Amino acid sequence: MTNPEGYSPGLEGVIGGITSIATVENGLCYRGYPVEELVKECNFEEVAFLLLYGELPTAREYNEFASRVYAARRLTLPIRDFLKAIPKWTMPLDALRTAVSALAHSDQDVEDNTREGNLRKGERLIAQLPVAIADHYRFSKGLQPIQASQELSQAANFLYMIRGSEPSPEDTKAMDVSLILYAEHEFNASTFTARTIVSTESDLHSAVVGGIGALKGKLHGGANEKVMPILEAIGSKENAESWVMASLQRKERLMGFGHRVYKKGDVRASILKPYARQLAEQKNLMLWEEIAEIVEEVMAREKKMYPNLDWPAGRLYHAMGLEIPIYTPIFAMSRVAGWSAHVIEQLGNNRLIRPRALYQGPPLRSVKPMDQRN
Repeated sequence: MTNPEGYSPGLEGVIGGITSIATVENGLCYRGYPVEELVKECNFEEVAFLLLYGELPTAREYNEFASRVYAARRLTLPIRDFLKAIPKWTMPLDALRTAVSALAHSDQDVEDNTREGNLRKGERLIAQLPVAIADHYRFSKGLQPIQASQELSQAANFLYMIRGSEPSPEDTKAMDVSLILYAEHEFNASTFTARTIVSTESDLHSAVVGGIGALKGKLHGGANEKVMPILEAIGSKENAESWVMASLQRKERLMGFGHRVYKKGDVRASILKPYARQLAEQKNLMLWEEIAEIVEEVMAREKKMYPNLDWPAGRLYHAMGLEIPIYTPIFAMSRVAGWSAHVIEQLGNNRLIRPRALYQGPPLRSVKPMDQRN
């Protein structure tokens, strides 16, 4: 079947709305700032403020924003009891999805869809998602959760709550860079889901729950969890090229490569790659970096496909000693800043998102009585 004029499968290339938050044209910019510069000059908190409020913070604005976010790093007792009670095999992203839904019940601004109300809720969710991930992780291991710090940065506090000890400056910086790079990416699947939800005049928590649901799929957020299994399946540098060639011959999709928008490579992957390599060198894990390099070379040569952000992120988190099931939740705890910004923008000039479908079913027909149906 040929595609009729005006129809684009997966809405590829279709303009779905207007935004001033981010663009992926000629790289990636947040509010006009190239991510390369943001990574170099800012931390995640500054970038989250930029996404929410439209400008980078002054020193006073930064301190006030950080104080509000750090003070909100807590969950209600019923939510913590829920995270402790759910089956140990519950996937962390599923636990996070339900925790966000439950957080709405204790947020007095839940029905406030003004810009100011959503800014307050967005700040709180930026604070609460890392806590929910860390608490569930430790409960699932039979460990007591670690109380959040009111002093550490987002990156450092998350690693502290997972591990129970403060991270090194190198781990903190690498985590911070990954959070900045995952924070926003224009009209991706989860963000478009969030905008569609609030276009009905629903609420921010519902939009974030929907965003997490969209993020669960391996074609969007789950790809970073597939990186280490690929490298471990390859096993050695000597096996790398033949393994990739065999995979391509079987027409298998290699997760961590290719992107709907970036055809010549994802700038975020090139930014994060040196951090993954640095940690691998520190922790005697260079085998995975060496295999990854060969895989990249073969994919570029054979398919003209290049790494996306998930490819180095999976290796980076592995070098930090983090377990694979929390990789996509880390994506979510970063992207909640972008989701919140898009919710606020959508509601600021809202129109219900309601596309049409191209019908190709049976032609018009009449209903027959049951005894006349074949």
